[in-house]
Amino acid sequence: MTISLNAKYGLKRVINASGRMSILGVSAPTDSVMDAMKHGGQNYVEIADLVDKSGEHIAGLVKSEAAVVVNSASSGIALSVAAMITEGNSRRSLRLHQDPIEKNEIIMLKGHNVNYGVPVETMIYLGGGKLVEVGYANEGKAIHIEDAITERTAAIIYVKSHHCVQKNMLSEVEAWQVAQKRNIPFIIDAAAEEDLQRYIHCSDLVIYSGSKAIEGPTTGLVCGKRKYVDWVKVQLHGIGRSMKVGKEAIFGLLQAMDEYMVKEDRSRQEKERLQQLMPLNECNGVQVSIVQDEAGRPIFRGRISIDPKLAGITAEQTAAALQQGDIAIYTRDYGVKQGFFDIDPRSLRGDDIAIIAAKITELVGENEWGT
Repeated sequence: MTISLNAKYGLKRVINASGRMSILGVSAPTDSVMDAMKHGGQNYVEIADLVDKSGEHIAGLVKSEAAVVVNSASSGIALSVAAMITEGNSRRSLRLHQDPIEKNEIIMLKGHNVNYGVPVETMIYLGGGKLVEVGYANEGKAIHIEDAITERTAAIIYVKSHHCVQKNMLSEVEAWQVAQKRNIPFIIDAAAEEDLQRYIHCSDLVIYSGSKAIEGPTTGLVCGKRKYVDWVKVQLHGIGRSMKVGKEAIFGLLQAMDEYMVKEDRSRQEKERLQQLMPLNECNGVQVSIVQDEAGRPIFRGRISIDPKLAGITAEQTAAALQQGDIAIYTRDYGVKQGFFDIDPRSLRGDDIAIIAAKITELVGENEWGT
């Protein structure tokens, strides 16, 4: 059915070796998650009750005081910022971008203002906040945050992501200690993180994607202290109206959450699967290694390093050619300027990894010097 529908609309087959990336639809939910979405889509429910009950169920799973389902982690940032600067006031929430709000500054480390498809700062401003960057691109200390706090500070945001600068940055716990000391609300954007309980106890609000590690439908989660979650829920009747999540997505996320909390850790099997890439070492100018995720998550990837002097083609050219084939192969391309790209095994299915290896072999063979 997938292949026939792709053909019907002129869409290519895609092999996702880049990870849980939004540009490819993030993840592929299980049949049971899709069944839950079908139930939600084909039945009526009191939406307000569903919002409350789904939040209660999820809060129980992640051990937080409260939670609310939103339509994405991005909207979770905007809604959390709006919640903090309006303090849940209904009128201020409705007039978010009309009436001036003096206490609207959001402190964030410079090394955390990353572009994950949109800059984090865009979501902060959408939520009515005014970004105050602190620290430097290669350094973030507690004193940088503390010195920036004024009477206009509404919250501190800490971004936990592989996109961020990792070295020489204070931890989320150290940032949380500053926030507690100065009585400032503390938000962690942990969109792609896999441990759904780790950040609950060192934040006031923590934001997760429902479609990345959890592998649910396109959704987001905002979990944390009940007061602040209640403030977020007020925003659902303000800017959140344009970000509303459908009942089918909420039911799907609930099922995905139930499955995720008892899901087997498959990182070892995924790491072993990458051994299928090792024959690529026989290609002239190609070197394969296995690396762990930059942010320390238990995710392992195959790193394909290419020496253009020997292979006759660069890593950047190879990655681009993989995307442009009859089967679009998307690798994790953050390192192409440094001569490598990664193969993320988590979303690979069937013969995907064999096709990837064969295509890389073909590209290098076609361009190898002396052929």
